[in-house]
Amino acid sequence: MGVQIDHAGPVTVLTLDRPEARNAVDAPTAVRLAAAIEEFGADDDARVLIVTGGGGVAFCAGADLKGIDALMSHPRTVDAGPMGFAALDPRKPAIAAIDGYCFAGGMELAVWCDFRIAGEQSEFGALNRRWGVPFFDGGTYRLPTAVGMGNALWLMETGIRITARRAQEIGLVQEVVPPGEALSRALTLAKEMAAYPQTSLRADRNAVLSSSGRTLPQGLAAEAEICRPAVDQDDMRQRLAEFARGSRPASPRLAD
Repeated sequence: MGVQIDHAGPVTVLTLDRPEARNAVDAPTAVRLAAAIEEFGADDDARVLIVTGGGGVAFCAGADLKGIDALMSHPRTVDAGPMGFAALDPRKPAIAAIDGYCFAGGMELAVWCDFRIAGEQSEFGALNRRWGVPFFDGGTYRLPTAVGMGNALWLMETGIRITARRAQEIGLVQEVVPPGEALSRALTLAKEMAAYPQTSLRADRNAVLSSSGRTLPQGLAAEAEICRPAVDQDDMRQRLAEFARGSRPASPRLAD
């Protein structure tokens, strides 16, 4: 089917399932991916999304270049993006759990997610450069936001392959874990995140994303509009009452 969806309580795990193609996204997979993201966004019980790749070799090798014309013309190309995600925002956290190859459009999918956990054997690169294929699923916007202009242009223009550790150094990856453990680490963090009061978490997330590219006054205005109403929500008031009674929940720790 190309996309597998599993639920672990409030956590939704979306697995690209084309291991024979290193999880490259073809047109049918793109359509299913868009539908899965929208389903997650509409599900009130779903709080955190994890995107990963099946088969143990690749997260996503990018767009399936054997079907490039179909990717540019399927039913969701315009409203979601050729690979089925670029123009969508579920307005909830999304984590990329990367074990293996993360190339080209796979990097675009990774930076579509809020942050990235990678197995130490993983590799990243704009390998589409070799074939003259441009980024067309948000990479030219999101990659510089994640790693800075110089690093983004370095990756895009040279097509260089980098390790997970190098990706972490430039901000593309937030945590590096032993091979095969990216998904389990992402699940641990996702469950912690899902247990937090959601109104303020989503407000902070959406304010950060809304402020990208704005001036400081514009960013502060967006923060005030999005985040301040969260102060009046019952879930935060309940947690503050627990704080006043001495409750101090443990925070997630950085993976060793």
